[in-house]
Amino acid sequence: MKRCGLSTRRSATALAVKAAVGGTVRCLLGVALLVASPGTVRLSARVPHVMLLVPVAAAAVALTVVVSGRLRKAAVSALADVRDVHRSRARACALWGGSVAFALLHAGVVVAVVHALGLGLSTSHVLMAYLVASGAAALLPTPGGLGSLDAALALALTASGAPGHTAVSAVLGYRLLTGWLPMLPGLLVLGLLARRSAL
Repeated sequence: MKRCGLSTRRSATALAVKAAVGGTVRCLLGVALLVASPGTVRLSARVPHVMLLVPVAAAAVALTVVVSGRLRKAAVSALADVRDVHRSRARACALWGGSVAFALLHAGVVVAVVHALGLGLSTSHVLMAYLVASGAAALLPTPGGLGSLDAALALALTASGAPGHTAVSAVLGYRLLTGWLPMLPGLLVLGLLARRSAL
């Protein structure tokens, strides 16, 4: 992005906005799934206690931003960029629509792989497993979610009732279709961009 003329601050803000919108979209899709299929998740007595961690963590982050002058300036600048994006309907639709499409397409790949392996899990359980896993993986950001998403997704599928070794096979199939196979066209595009000095 810096080679395209964006400053370091604007580039970092763009990535932060993308991550925030992606997380928001996954939360909204999870809530919509729970409303449409209430039996997807069986709430236990521990869930309310775990859910208390969300507002506590949000309050801790907000307090840190307020106390730190540098972070406060960065947050104000990021909010200005977000408002600027939403002044254009086309840009707002691209941001939110792209995030929704990304989440649904990746969830669809997980569903297809799970059904191909015959795990016997319902589509709603697999969708919720992916949404929870991708949300949890965002707390430990790694390039492309490598490692963090894989472990979280295998754990979520196992918690949904899949055998451990088959859940790992499902994660490997998901990675094959969404990460490893797209590498070939990605390398070709990377070579083309490098040749045109875009990178």
